[in-house]
Amino acid sequence: MPHPALAIVGTDMVSALGVEMDEQWQNAREGRSGIAPLTRFPLRENFPVQVAGEVDDFDASPYDFLKPRAMAHWTSPIFKYGQLVVARALQRAGLTITPELAPRVAVTFSTAIGGLDAVINADRILNESGRLPAPYVNPNSCVNMIAGKVSILTGATGPIATTITACATGCTSLIIGAMFLQAGMADVAICGAVDFPLVEPIVAGFATMNGAYKTKAEKPEAPAQASRPFSRGRRGFVISEGAACLLLTTKEFASAHGLEAQVELTGWASTADACHFVAPNPATVTRCMSEAIAHAGLQPGDIAAVNTHATSTKVGDQVEAKALGDVFGNKIPPLSANKSQIGHAMGASSALESVFAIEGMKRNLLLPTLNYQPDPELKLRSVVEDTRAAEQEHVLKNAFGFGGCNACLVFRRVH
Repeated sequence: MPHPALAIVGTDMVSALGVEMDEQWQNAREGRSGIAPLTRFPLRENFPVQVAGEVDDFDASPYDFLKPRAMAHWTSPIFKYGQLVVARALQRAGLTITPELAPRVAVTFSTAIGGLDAVINADRILNESGRLPAPYVNPNSCVNMIAGKVSILTGATGPIATTITACATGCTSLIIGAMFLQAGMADVAICGAVDFPLVEPIVAGFATMNGAYKTKAEKPEAPAQASRPFSRGRRGFVISEGAACLLLTTKEFASAHGLEAQVELTGWASTADACHFVAPNPATVTRCMSEAIAHAGLQPGDIAAVNTHATSTKVGDQVEAKALGDVFGNKIPPLSANKSQIGHAMGASSALESVFAIEGMKRNLLLPTLNYQPDPELKLRSVVEDTRAAEQEHVLKNAFGFGGCNACLVFRRVH
C-alpha cells in the first residue's frame, strides 16, 4: 500500500528575530541579526560568553493559557514559548481540534534541554536557604512535559512522543510525526521544538567545551558579527532560545478539511554517527543527506537549495561542507545558514530553520548567511550572502546533534 502524501499546513515561531511571524520573516529577509548582549542572568566578571539570541518579551494577556494564574507553576520559558507557537500555528492553519478529531492528533512537539532552568534555580535556593523545592519544580524539568502540556492545551489524545536528538530534535519531531501519519496512527501531527538554554551553567559549559562563541577582550566584536557559519575565523555557535511549531497532516486530510498545503514533506532520513560524542562523522552525515534525497525519490541534482545546520564551529562546518561535496559533487546548491541571524537554539534550531526554509520556498526567496567570509579549506562557492530570488521546488534541510544524531528532511513546494 502506498504511503499517504504529507503536507505542512501551519507554522509559527518565536526567535531572536522577533515574536510575530511577519516580523521575523521581514527581519530575516532584510538581513538583520537577532544576536545581542546576553541579559538572561547577571554576568560574572570575565564570564566567557557575553552575547546570545534572546526572544523579546511579549504581551501574553490575549491568551488565557498564558495568563499569570495559568503559568504560576510553569516557570521555565519553554512552556510559555511552546504553548504560544502551537496555539498560533493551529489558528493560522484554521484547524480546530474537536473531541471527534482529538484521538487522531499526534503530538511530537519536543525539546532537547527542557526546563533545566527550574531545577537549577531550585538547587540554588536549597543551597542558599535550605528551602525545599516547590512541588512543580520536577514537572518543569521533566523533558517530556512540553509534549504533555501541548496535549493538555490542544486536547490531542493521539500518539505522543518526545523526540530528543540534541540539536536535530526539531527535524526528528517531524520524522516521527510523519511515521505516525504513514502508519495510519494519526491524521495530524503537532511537530516542532522549543529550548531555553540561556542558563548560567549551561552557557558556561558550552564555553568550556569550546562550542560556544567566547568574547575576547583584546579583540571585541559587535554581537551581530559573532555568528559566522562556514567562514574563516569562525569561533563557535551563539547560544539562543526559541520555539517553532509545524503542523503535519496527510494531504487527504488537508483537502477534506479545507487546509492550505503549500509545502510537502517528501523525504527524510536519520543516522547515528557511532563515533564521537560531539564531533560529527563525515560518512554518516553524508549518508543521512543521501538517504533523505533518495527517500523523496529524487537525485541530488533535483535539490534547489540546502538549509544547512552550520553552527559556526570549526569541525562541524568542516564536516558538513565535506558531506555536501560528497553528495553534490561540484554542483552544490545554494546554501543558507539561518544561525547567522538567530543563533543556535539547540533542540529548537532545526524546527525554526525548517519554518524559515518553508517560508522562503513559498516566497521564492533564499535567506542570507550573515558575516560570510569564504574559508578556502571548505571549498564552498554557493553560500548565499544576500537575500536572493530563487524558485525552489525541493529543499534539503540538515540537522546534526551531539551524540551523533543526524536528521535530514526534504521539502517540496506544491504549485
